[in-house]
Amino acid sequence: MPRLSGTMMAALVLVAAIAFALSPVFTQPFSGFDPSQLPRPVDDPPIQPAGYAFAIWGVIYLWLIAGAAYGLIKRADAPDWQAMRPALLLSLVIGATWIPVALAAPVPATLLIIAMLLTALIALFRAPRAEALWAAAPIALYAGWLSAASVVASATVVAAYTGLSPQGVSLGGILLVAFVAGAVVRTTDHPIPYATAVIWALAGIVFSNLASGLDTVGITAMAVIAGLAFATVKRMRALS
Repeated sequence: MPRLSGTMMAALVLVAAIAFALSPVFTQPFSGFDPSQLPRPVDDPPIQPAGYAFAIWGVIYLWLIAGAAYGLIKRADAPDWQAMRPALLLSLVIGATWIPVALAAPVPATLLIIAMLLTALIALFRAPRAEALWAAAPIALYAGWLSAASVVASATVVAAYTGLSPQGVSLGGILLVAFVAGAVVRTTDHPIPYATAVIWALAGIVFSNLASGLDTVGITAMAVIAGLAFATVKRMRALS
């Protein structure tokens, strides 16, 4: 199979980013897995962020499109940009199909969102450090949100299929987010947008748990926010 030129790959990334952003327009709204699709209904799992937190997708969509457009117009044949494009393209293509799958089948959707995260992280670590506003930063924000969202989906499915306490599974999920996000922040050259998205998701979890009183999940999420903020500052000092 012939290798795609930089211009062709850059164009495909832009088309995929636009398709990804438009996917919610052509599907029903998604606000979590339908409990009726699960063997054990899990209504409002403690790890589910408050609804307002999902507004970050508007920023993610627009920034990914802007970055892809800049890459096509200004950096189509730049080798450092080309390195990140295959993984980013795959992540965006999966993302464009994710909502219809999530509305129909929670388990395949969970596997797909994990694949989205892994490919987004590959793209992030291959992204150039220069011109981060257009290259790495939108991918970092996207990968940060997926780091939390993939765990939310996984925790919901695990609780539904194992019968384990949603509270306990949610607590384990928060700790998993801390482990993954901490590892990425300590190694990426672009910790701020990545950590911002994770912290935004964790803040949404804290807020969603306030209605019933701040419990272990909410308190743990607050602790992870503080730890992640500290790790981000430390990483930025190391990079400066």
